[in-house]
Amino acid sequence: MPEQSVGKSLPRIDARGKVTGQTLYSGDLTMRGMLHMKILFAERPHARVKNIRTDKAEAAPGVAAVYTAKDIPVNEYGLQIPDQPVLCGPGSSKPYTDIVRFIGDQVAVVVAQTEAEAEAAVKLIEVDYEDLPILADPQAALRSDAPILHPDRGDTNVCVHYKIRKGDADAAFAKADVIVEGQYYTPVQEHAYLQPEAGLAYIDEEGRVTIESGGQWTHADRETIAHALGLPDEMIRIIYPAIGGAFGGREDMSVQIVIALAAWKLQQPIKIIWSRRESMIGHGKRHPITINAKWGATKDGKLIAMENELIGDGGAYMYTTNKVLGNAAITSTGPYFVPNVKTDVYGLYTNNVPSAAFRGFGAPQALFMAELQMNKLAEKLGIDPVEFRLKNALRDGDTMGVGTPVPATVSIVECIEAARDKFGWKKLKTKKKKTDSHIVRGQGFATGFKNVGFSFGYQENCWAKVEIHGNGKMDRVVVHHAGAEVGQGTHTVMIQMAAQVLGISEDKVELKTSDSATQGNPGSASASRLTFMAGNSIKGAAEAALKKWELEERPAIAEFKYLAPRTTPFDHDTGYSMPNFSYSYVAQAAEVEVDTQTGHIRVIRIVSADDVGKAINPDLVVGQIEGAVVQAHGYAILEDYKTKDGRVLTDQLSTYLIPTILDIPESVESVLVEVPDPNGPWGARGLGELPLLPVAPAIAAAIHDAIGIWIDAFPFTPERVLRALGTIR
Repeated sequence: MPEQSVGKSLPRIDARGKVTGQTLYSGDLTMRGMLHMKILFAERPHARVKNIRTDKAEAAPGVAAVYTAKDIPVNEYGLQIPDQPVLCGPGSSKPYTDIVRFIGDQVAVVVAQTEAEAEAAVKLIEVDYEDLPILADPQAALRSDAPILHPDRGDTNVCVHYKIRKGDADAAFAKADVIVEGQYYTPVQEHAYLQPEAGLAYIDEEGRVTIESGGQWTHADRETIAHALGLPDEMIRIIYPAIGGAFGGREDMSVQIVIALAAWKLQQPIKIIWSRRESMIGHGKRHPITINAKWGATKDGKLIAMENELIGDGGAYMYTTNKVLGNAAITSTGPYFVPNVKTDVYGLYTNNVPSAAFRGFGAPQALFMAELQMNKLAEKLGIDPVEFRLKNALRDGDTMGVGTPVPATVSIVECIEAARDKFGWKKLKTKKKKTDSHIVRGQGFATGFKNVGFSFGYQENCWAKVEIHGNGKMDRVVVHHAGAEVGQGTHTVMIQMAAQVLGISEDKVELKTSDSATQGNPGSASASRLTFMAGNSIKGAAEAALKKWELEERPAIAEFKYLAPRTTPFDHDTGYSMPNFSYSYVAQAAEVEVDTQTGHIRVIRIVSADDVGKAINPDLVVGQIEGAVVQAHGYAILEDYKTKDGRVLTDQLSTYLIPTILDIPESVESVLVEVPDPNGPWGARGLGELPLLPVAPAIAAAIHDAIGIWIDAFPFTPERVLRALGTIR
């Protein structure tokens, strides 16, 4: 009987090396003749660089080179549009690259024999700045008299505007029996991955500029670096060593271009490691979004109209704001059917640290609003919030807010029921009896959904190659795939999926990964896509290799490029589109404890029911759920990112607090729902972002259940809770 690998909880293939310290991350890499780099950051939100004097730094002990904007062949980059200078300052052929737009803009780099010498020399660089007006509020950025941060991009700071117009929302509101309006605020979140930005660049044996640094998409990194250096793509090689977390934060460049520049110019290996502060001011954050919402329902509990306005702070550069806010637009209706929708979504350039991809990609923000709106409507209608959701949940054939049918198979009902039953949901219709205790408990419920794969007309694709070696029997199988392992366990499930197709044990499968020089384009480790996309590509390559094997071709080698179903972009005026080919669904119930004297929130229990389609490796699925819930718990309760006039006040982990073992929920209970996706490998859907989505609104609902007050902004810090209670002003 053939081996069954899919559905088995195989131990992670990288576990032993990581827990023993044998595995090398970017910061661990060394090479003979290696030099060290330090970066001079702008440390001001908005200014023109008038002059840079580097002579003192160049004369400092151990310094090999100092580079500024004039040394960058093509001084621009960006994952979506090239709107950010590699180095800000005079001397570049690109216009407006002499302007810094946030405190983490890079102005100059120093290369020296040691890290200490580079750090000392970078302090000797003298820069003359002309400070410019600071635009730190996205609402102010909307005003007609606001300073324009990117004049080459037009006469507005609006970098994104999406509209959804389905049905006639105004007419529907006139027929609504209940209307709920609210304004919501979702905050910035720092990725806080364990491994800060680091990398090693060198010239390989074939003369290619090779960069070993953590990332999420080898081939996109290669294209970006090649463009900035003015080199053909094939002259750049990207290799990913072990990556200490990403969560979207490694989609955009940090150190890669400047170390590649120095390695190319000096023909020597160049290494850099950012400090935690450099990491916290130098890379993008989760988008903060202000949301105004008006929702209407009939007295029998049917949603009939929604009007939403989302204003997102994109920060200094585009990064992925256009895609994040597109996803926020889609998810702002929640996983519910509503016939009339009017939505406007705006992204604004400001002088804040750029907003970037972060696990959930716009959905956590939009769903915070959507789920609180649902809970408030249920309360006003006197309907149990779980029943209200079941009454309005999307089902196969229903149209989404963008006007097209939701891709099959829709499983939000199964998730709601699974979470309800596991939690033992019971809502008393009578008010809770008051007690003398200052500790009160409450329960809350929330749901969510998230796209799998890239959206809005991009032709999703993913490459794999499989080699089968042996004579009469398969002795060894080699799988080639460049998909990034950022801690989620994807390399383990790649082996499992190849073993499943070929009917062999996993120990016969060898995996070669993350080298742009020898592997085709995998797409990014983002959008909850790698199990779905890599699974289909590996499955296709393994099946093709197996056919060759059966024809006695030795070795049997096949490549395969999987193309996902097509999607379409938003219509400019109505938002009508088929933006995604697949979605995953989640429902969660939470129990919290509120100390009304201190304002402290303790999360007692979270039940998370996630539809994964098919759990390729159930233990890894549970690990993803637990990790996402903990990360979302920090977002909801603890992480309070503060800025003033574009300057980051919480730029260390001593001031920006993330959960420790003593802070996380006392119990996280995972329920694996498996409703197969018709296009997923073995029916699998994406999971990585899903369990993070409803945690904040579920906690908000539980807080309301405990104290009777809706808190429409988070994090739910003690100060915010006490203000809501009226204890402090």
